Amino acid sequence: MNSTMFDRLRVNFLGLLILGVSLLTSFSAQALPAFARQTGQNCVACHAGGQFPELTPYGRLFKLTGYTMGSRAIPVSAMAVASVTKNANSSLAGPKDGLPVLGTGSVFLAGKITDNVGIFAQGTFNSYGGDSGYQTTWGSDNFDLRFADRFIDANSDLIFGFSLNNNPTVSDVWNSAPAWIIYAPTMFGTSGPDSGPVVNGLGAQVAGLTAYAMWDQFLYAEVGAYKTANGAFSFLSQGTNDAGQTKLAGSNPYVRLAVTHEWGPHNIMIGVFGLDVGIHADPLDLTSPVTKFRDRGVDAQYQYLLDPHTVSAQFSYVRETTGNGIASGYSTNDSNTLNSLRIKGTYIYQAKYGASLSYFSTTGTTDSGLYSGISATNSPDTQGWTPEIFYTPIQNIRIGLQYYAYQKFDGASTSYNGTNNAKDNNNAFLYVWGAY
Repeated sequence: MNSTMFDRLRVNFLGLLILGVSLLTSFSAQALPAFARQTGQNCVACHAGGQFPELTPYGRLFKLTGYTMGSRAIPVSAMAVASVTKNANSSLAGPKDGLPVLGTGSVFLAGKITDNVGIFAQGTFNSYGGDSGYQTTWGSDNFDLRFADRFIDANSDLIFGFSLNNNPTVSDVWNSAPAWIIYAPTMFGTSGPDSGPVVNGLGAQVAGLTAYAMWDQFLYAEVGAYKTANGAFSFLSQGTNDAGQTKLAGSNPYVRLAVTHEWGPHNIMIGVFGLDVGIHADPLDLTSPVTKFRDRGVDAQYQYLLDPHTVSAQFSYVRETTGNGIASGYSTNDSNTLNSLRIKGTYIYQAKYGASLSYFSTTGTTDSGLYSGISATNSPDTQGWTPEIFYTPIQNIRIGLQYYAYQKFDGASTSYNGTNNAKDNNNAFLYVWGAY
């Protein structure tokens, strides 16, 4: 981190602390978030080292059984993030660069409805919703309504259920899935990779119904289909205007398979997933040409959970192929590929002191139709590292510092857009996160 960036963060840290103290004062005197109230468990029972949203084996069981374990409790929770972000090159940053802000917040309806039905519904505001000033936007975020049942005896254990959700892989119980591998909180309103697989961008755009089963805490399978979240399902895409919504052609299949094993304080998972979607070129014309996207993913997760130590690691690789790009006007090439790799390792001591390091890489076919406006090389290639340190003084308050260090951005390390270098997009993100 260069000295100018550090000095700016230090100058504005007082403002962040004022926001953080406000959060701390209101949250620390209150009860635990909704799921903790329902189960009577500490946050670390469900989240590895207390690190939201990564789930422990108990947390995964809670989600698989439809958020129904425990007794009914107050089903409302909230979270907010106060932050300071500083970009290495201020000319690439927005008007909030270097200023302490209450960047984002969410309200949750979460918990047990009946013995077999539970819900996780999130609405989020984002103070970075506008191009200038502090314009705030509200909208639907992750939604997961479940029916689940469990049949268990001395010889077998079967959990099965159904999920109505608005984000492919949000129903997943491992943090290596695309919906969860980008940890919360993360940077807001700062520069980042311009391209990623379509599976990363369908949240709060679509409506899906999936069926899942977990057999003997070993084999997990999920199948389903996704369509545009409009009409009766428009509540799943609130905050997205009609012209800006991704419009899918018909029903689009999704499949997920994983095997998992737990021994002593260790647990591991290896999985695959597939998603095929067709997206209309004109969101306001459902007869417009369709671009075909095929995402195929391989992922893995490892955890070591034994007080006072928590160790976890995630791996995710997604390969996307597109077709019909010329006819739909999506791209210059009729077909393209895009590859996304993410690797992350985390260590937490006493569920209070933590550090992580992640690597991200996006590579793909060069295409002047897709990337000419952002890349001098017509390439999406972007790579970099994200180290983070964080401190959790109490279980629903977290203070952290992330740093995004780019080795390559939009196709090049130097002069990627004819003017800027990849490192000009480096940024530091200092935050206070709280939940009630």
